[in-house]
Amino acid sequence: MPEFTCNLSETTTPLDHAWEHTVGSGHAPLALRADWQAQMRRCHDELGFRHVRFHGLFSDDVGTLIDHGGEPLYSFFNADRIFDFLLSIGMKPFVELSFMPEALASGHKTVFHYRSNITPPKDYKKWATLVEKFVRHCVERYGLEEVAQWFFEVWNEPNLPAFWKGSQADYFRLYRVTAAAIKNVDAALKVGGPATAKNEWIEEFLAFCESGKVPVDFVSTHHYPTDALGNEGDDTETQLANSRRGILREQAQDTFRRAAGKPVYYTEWNASSNPRDSRHDQPYAAAFVTKTILETNGLVSGYSFWTFSDIFEENYFPSAPFHGGFGLLNLHGIPKPAYRAFELLHQLGTEQLLVDGIHETVSAWAVRKDNSLTVLLTNHALPRHSINAEQVRLRIIGLAEPSAISIQRIDEEHANPQRIWREMGAPEYLKAIEIEQLEAASRLVPEPHRCKWKDGIVQLDLTLPAHGIAAVTIEYPSASLREETR
Repeated sequence: MPEFTCNLSETTTPLDHAWEHTVGSGHAPLALRADWQAQMRRCHDELGFRHVRFHGLFSDDVGTLIDHGGEPLYSFFNADRIFDFLLSIGMKPFVELSFMPEALASGHKTVFHYRSNITPPKDYKKWATLVEKFVRHCVERYGLEEVAQWFFEVWNEPNLPAFWKGSQADYFRLYRVTAAAIKNVDAALKVGGPATAKNEWIEEFLAFCESGKVPVDFVSTHHYPTDALGNEGDDTETQLANSRRGILREQAQDTFRRAAGKPVYYTEWNASSNPRDSRHDQPYAAAFVTKTILETNGLVSGYSFWTFSDIFEENYFPSAPFHGGFGLLNLHGIPKPAYRAFELLHQLGTEQLLVDGIHETVSAWAVRKDNSLTVLLTNHALPRHSINAEQVRLRIIGLAEPSAISIQRIDEEHANPQRIWREMGAPEYLKAIEIEQLEAASRLVPEPHRCKWKDGIVQLDLTLPAHGIAAVTIEYPSASLREETR
């Protein structure tokens, strides 16, 4: 039986909630949709996300810059509509400056079905003019105090040929002129990169910036356990099976070291890079998300999950309610298990305690908040690796007698709407009553849980299914938790 012990007399460490800093979306035009906006509002309100990042703000379908009769025509109207909405709900943009307007492009290579241009500019000065005009417009519209809280990230995954037709040197040149244009507006504005896949180019990028005195306020990169650019036909199960448990933590540790003191923002990550991975809709993803987020605490300033919604169309716009999309919410706004994992994480406090105990698949974290303590447990393994339901014992030392203990679960039987959808016959198009039923099936349900308490020690046992999560919250009368642990 896995056993975990937490002593409240131990010193706490901060739990930074860096996963709430930013969340990802698809590409900019989606942010003009009413359903996208409704889902974004819900994620902000229920999960605490503060910024959102998406592709293609400069692509032609946004209309930021077009060639009109041989003359450049700038329009920031659609960008304003997007940013106005975000600010109205208490969020901010994490601005990815991409892709290349056709009017500035040096070639015709594109990515995704919406055909965003990925070639370098034919005239870097004209690109810099676009950037400076756009950023200056944002400052004039929203004020420097507001825009100084935003982040400007240069391009997306320039180390992959799918996203950048130029060389590393071409990207560094793009970054240099972009950073200069932003700082020309105001030195307080934040700019960073290299926005690479697979944690790459970080040392080279920082060396370039240092040698050329190019401003860089943060380091950004991406990682997935199936790096880098996934396709729906990939053998994702084999890729994951050949990966390592905790690999994203290892990579974050290495990136933190290589960033040499610069804040690190992972602006994409997920349980896999396959946009049609059925695990994204299952408890597997929830357990993976929870474990990965808590293991990277203290290493990252922002950890932007890709993506918050299945309203997403890089390959095509889907119709099946559960199709393995990246999102936390499905097309209809029904929370997947991973959404509920973020909800459990959002409920946590900011004082993390040491937990003693080790097991091949079960992990535990303890976090204090006001007059309560939550122990979050996951039972997770990669595909084709051994995993079973486990009987787990928790011992919490230094507690007054609890006033209440509750448990919230995510597993095959709890907060798992995909299972109910399959039982419905997996309809491709949902009726209103079916959406209501699936929403209800997705909810977290706190249930009372028994424990033994004697001489300041709480002991409780629970069953944790494979790829399950359990959040055990122990509540106390006012102030008794701190008095008991002095």
